[in-house]
Amino acid sequence: MEVWVQKYGGTSVANAERIKDVANRIVKTAKTGKKLVVVVSAPAGMTDSLIGKAKEVSHAPNGRELDMILATGEQLSISLLALAIQELGEKAIALTASQARIQTESVHTKARIKSIPTDKLLKELESGKIVIIAGFQGVTDENEITTLGRGGSDITATALGCALNAGEVEIYTDVDGVYTADPRVVPQAKKIPRISYEEMLEMAGSGAKVLHSRCVELAAKYRLPIHLRSSFGNTIGTYIQEGETIMEQAVVRGIAHSKSEAKITVTGLPRSPSAFADLFTEIAAQNINVDIVVQDFGEQATMSISYLVAREDYDAAYEITTQFTQKYEGARITGEKDMGKVSVIGIGMRSHPGVAARVFRTLSNEGVSIEMVSCSEIKITCVIHEKEIEKAARSLHTEFCARGEIAL
Repeated sequence: MEVWVQKYGGTSVANAERIKDVANRIVKTAKTGKKLVVVVSAPAGMTDSLIGKAKEVSHAPNGRELDMILATGEQLSISLLALAIQELGEKAIALTASQARIQTESVHTKARIKSIPTDKLLKELESGKIVIIAGFQGVTDENEITTLGRGGSDITATALGCALNAGEVEIYTDVDGVYTADPRVVPQAKKIPRISYEEMLEMAGSGAKVLHSRCVELAAKYRLPIHLRSSFGNTIGTYIQEGETIMEQAVVRGIAHSKSEAKITVTGLPRSPSAFADLFTEIAAQNINVDIVVQDFGEQATMSISYLVAREDYDAAYEITTQFTQKYEGARITGEKDMGKVSVIGIGMRSHPGVAARVFRTLSNEGVSIEMVSCSEIKITCVIHEKEIEKAARSLHTEFCARGEIAL
C-alpha cells in the first residue's frame, strides 16, 4: 500500500471556495491509486483570533486551557474538508489528533510528538477512506490536549509520514518553494529546485519561514522526502531530500534572515564554569531555546555573557536572568529587543576559504554593525539591529549571486 501525506496551510483552507479547490486536488491525487493522509491547519487568521479571545478574558492564559481553545481551529478545517471530499463522491473521515492518537509530551503550547500508533490510520486507509487529520495538536498519555507550537501542522504531517513510511510528504503553502532569499525582501531571489536536509535545516533555523526546523529534523532522521509547493497552482516546488551534491564552484545555497530576535547581556559575573552552566540550566528549564551565546572575559576575575533568544521568549528569559544575577554582587543585566540575524548558508562553504571575510566586508561596506557572530561548517550568522536586516540580506545576496556563487 503506497501511502502519501499532504499538508494544507491556513491560506489554502481560508474560505469555502479554497476548501473546495483543495478537495478537488486531493480527490485527483487519490484517483492515481495513492492512499492519502491529509493534514490541515486552521483557517488563515483563526489561531491569532482565538488567542485574542483568550486574552480578552485573561491577561496570561493558562497553557492547558489555551491549547483547548486553539485546537478548535483545526477541527473546523478537517470537518469542512471531509464534507467537501464526500460531496465529490469519495470516502473521507476527519480525525482530531486525539482520535488519530498523536501522542505528545505533557508540555502545553510547545509539545513534542512522542509516538503515533498507526493501526487505526492504516485500517481507515485500507477501507478506502481519505484520512483528514488536524495538524498542530496532540494528546498526552493523560488525554490532555496539547499544541506543537509554530509550524505545528508541518511537524504533524512529517511525523505522520515517518510513522506510516510514506513515499513522500507534500506540504502545500502560499509560496511555491524555497528561494535563495525571501523574495519579498530580495526581488532577485530564485527558487531552489532541490536542497539537502542539512542546508534546509540551517535555513529553517536561520529564519526561512517556509518550513520549521523541527519538521526538517524529523524528515532527515527518517530520510523522508518533502516536496514544498504552492496550493494555488500545479508547478513543481522544492524537493528536500538526501543525497544532494553541490558542484565545486557553488559556494552558497541561500541567504536567510529573521527580524524577531532579542539579545540579553550579563556583565560582572564571576569567572566560574558553574555560573555559566547554572544560568542556561535555568533558562532551559523553562523550555526557552537559546540560539547564540558569546562569552567575554574581562581583565579582572569576571566575565560577561550575551545570548540570543526569540523575541517572544525575551520577557521570560530576561526575568530568569534578572533573578539569576541577584546571586552575584556587581552583576548587571541589559537587554535589546530590536535585534535580528542574517545568515549565509551553503555546503560549498566547507571547501571555499574566505567566505566569512566577504560577509563581514559586504556588511561593513553597507555600514551595518555586527553585534554577534556564529559560524559552522556551512553557515555564517551575523546578529545585527532589526532595522538593518533587509539591507544586509539584499547586499549579501548581491555579493554571492552576482558572482554566480549561489547554487540552484
